[in-house]
Amino acid sequence: MAETAPHPSTEPAKIDTTVPHSARIWNYWLGGKDNFEIDRQAGEQVRQLFPAMIETARESRAFLSRAVRFLAGEAGIGQFLDVGTGLPTADNTHEVAQRVNPRSRVVYVDNDPMVLAHARALLVGSPEGLTRYIHADLREPAAVLRQAAEHLDLTRPVAVLLFGVMGHVGDDDEAVAIIRTLLDAMPSGSYVALSDGTDTSAGVVESHRQYNESGALPYHLRSPQRLARFFEGLELVEPGLVPFTHWRPEHDGAPTDLDGYCAVGRKP
Repeated sequence: MAETAPHPSTEPAKIDTTVPHSARIWNYWLGGKDNFEIDRQAGEQVRQLFPAMIETARESRAFLSRAVRFLAGEAGIGQFLDVGTGLPTADNTHEVAQRVNPRSRVVYVDNDPMVLAHARALLVGSPEGLTRYIHADLREPAAVLRQAAEHLDLTRPVAVLLFGVMGHVGDDDEAVAIIRTLLDAMPSGSYVALSDGTDTSAGVVESHRQYNESGALPYHLRSPQRLARFFEGLELVEPGLVPFTHWRPEHDGAPTDLDGYCAVGRKP
């Protein structure tokens, strides 16, 4: 039977509806309903300065679906550690993975109490697989791994998913250390799939400057060159580190370039 209960020792703090939260703002950009007025105000502030933000958010989500289908299918991965999952929407990781392989095991990680509340009710997977949510912080990868090991077999390959979260870690060395800690615990044949916003236009840079002054957890844009550091020592899956819309697109025609890059890398 699929599992959805949170770890018993990780009950979160009370939800604060007076401060915008990145998970809820992202939910607003994706057209979701699980956000508050303060989140909508922050999201609209970004959109007014950078109208392509909505398309960027949705194309980032589309990359998640394509990457997870690749990992569960062609790459043969049956275990997923989705760190910084955000609020449930359509085509969550477990839904995509378990459509390909119903026995897929998916562990979600986030530190937003609103995510926990929704995860209890909505993150229900296939009877053959496992869907588990743990309340933990990206900045404490050892704690993430300790809880994840209760539900995943870390002696077998795992796909570590870092979609739109590393921007919350402003220091490059700290970000690299987090990724290395997660991957060092995984065997050869594991993967990391990562996407993040990039400082590739003046509009997105200014919109995020103002976003970071809104009271929400700051999000730091990086250049594609700085993102490439996250994949050092890994074998990049074709087409490598590219804009969201360029990673194995499923539609004909030239893709639109957006301010966000992504890649999938395999641990040798």
